[in-house]
Amino acid sequence: MGAIEILSLALTHPNEFRILLQFWNFYLPKRDITKKEEHGSSGWDRPTMRRCWELLDHSSRSFSAVIKELDGDLARVICLFYVVLRGLDTIEDDMSIPDDVKQPLLRSFHEKTVTPGWNFNGNGPDEKDRIVLVDYHVVVDELLRLEPACRDTIIDICRKMETGMADFAHRAALSSEPLTIDTIKEYDLYCHYVAGLVGEGLSRLFSVTGKESASLAHQLQLSNSLGMFLQKTNIIRDFQEDANERRFFWPREIWCLPEYSLDGRTPATDILQLLQEPQRARWVQSAMVVDALRHSCDALDYLRLLRNQSVFNFAAIPAAMAIATLDLCFMNSDMFERNIKIRKAKAADLIMRSTNPREVALIFKEYARSIHAKASPSDPNFLRISVACAKIDQWTERNYPSFVRLPTTTGPSSLHPSFDPADARSRVAIADAEKEKFASEERRRERFGGNGALLPSDTQSQGPPWEVLLFVGGAVFLIIALSIGIVLAVLYFTT
Repeated sequence: MGAIEILSLALTHPNEFRILLQFWNFYLPKRDITKKEEHGSSGWDRPTMRRCWELLDHSSRSFSAVIKELDGDLARVICLFYVVLRGLDTIEDDMSIPDDVKQPLLRSFHEKTVTPGWNFNGNGPDEKDRIVLVDYHVVVDELLRLEPACRDTIIDICRKMETGMADFAHRAALSSEPLTIDTIKEYDLYCHYVAGLVGEGLSRLFSVTGKESASLAHQLQLSNSLGMFLQKTNIIRDFQEDANERRFFWPREIWCLPEYSLDGRTPATDILQLLQEPQRARWVQSAMVVDALRHSCDALDYLRLLRNQSVFNFAAIPAAMAIATLDLCFMNSDMFERNIKIRKAKAADLIMRSTNPREVALIFKEYARSIHAKASPSDPNFLRISVACAKIDQWTERNYPSFVRLPTTTGPSSLHPSFDPADARSRVAIADAEKEKFASEERRRERFGGNGALLPSDTQSQGPPWEVLLFVGGAVFLIIALSIGIVLAVLYFTT
């Protein structure tokens, strides 16, 4: 931000200026991969790995920042994973590559990725990430340096992803019509290939590097849901950008319903027809938001499984940004005219807040309520929106009840939470706590005297009872007798 922009923000949005000032002053990067002591894990001292970090910066500055914050060598592993998939995505997205060239290239990309010296310079000049493939030989060199478990995971995910991408690219090449998706099932499959598999790969890499438990690698449904939640949010936000490139990822099964047509009876034959009536376009958009929200609770469940703080931040920050982006897009006609983004101050606030599962759940709850507040009863999706938002609210209340107040001070009193006296549920919780305390006191009085000393019967019972001693003595005597009997029998029959 320039000086004039900062001054304008301070005068027109002082609260946002305060948030950004806090972010700049207090939210410092926890790791600098360029430092000499970090070279062993980041690989910055090697020209090839340094170039990989530069390619990551070129491809995505937002993801680059959170990747560099990851612990130890995990940052380097995830950097290479991202750049490999960016190279694959660059081939799939480039419409200037003929299908007869693209198909074998896509379907063998996992082999090319471990072929020393391989690169590709056949992208169109306007492809913004073509430099990733031009310099891909440095990615190959660094990938071959990885531990076999990490490298095999990256190659396996690449192999699965390239197959799905190739299928969709081939279908688009066979038709002269713009790329469209027909059903929600097909939409889910596409999002699984391009993002759900990324979630699966990340979980496996978190596990094999030891940063998370081994069981996380088997959480395929939750990993897939988090990836699909992020991808579907991007597809909703990027509608105008995709439409300019004649790609329509919003499934026909959603937008061709009669209630979204111009006359309310005849199904639309072209999604662009819906833009002629902004209200109905917003209704289709709300259906897309409902579809994305069905992955939100799984995303929150996934975040609760993470134990490493850097890994949690890596997953939680994009998730918080995604729910905020859905709220920004919901019932916002500007989304159909230009690419909209959340404000910088809001992004900074979300980054600073996304430090633990409870706070992220509260962020989801906050934006879910905002989405519900903007929903219109005339929208055919009104009930579905209400249910989807209520599920987030219910998930948060079940896992992090709002009537339980966490301690804000240190000391002995900070070890126990308190209850909100204004909430009716607090009376139930307080009554249960009092009941348990009374039962504990009763048990104590039964065992101890009034002055806290043990009762005589309790003192006598502190030693082992005579029945136990008798039983142990009898068992020992029986074992000795049997042993003597066996020895005598052996001597008798062998002499």
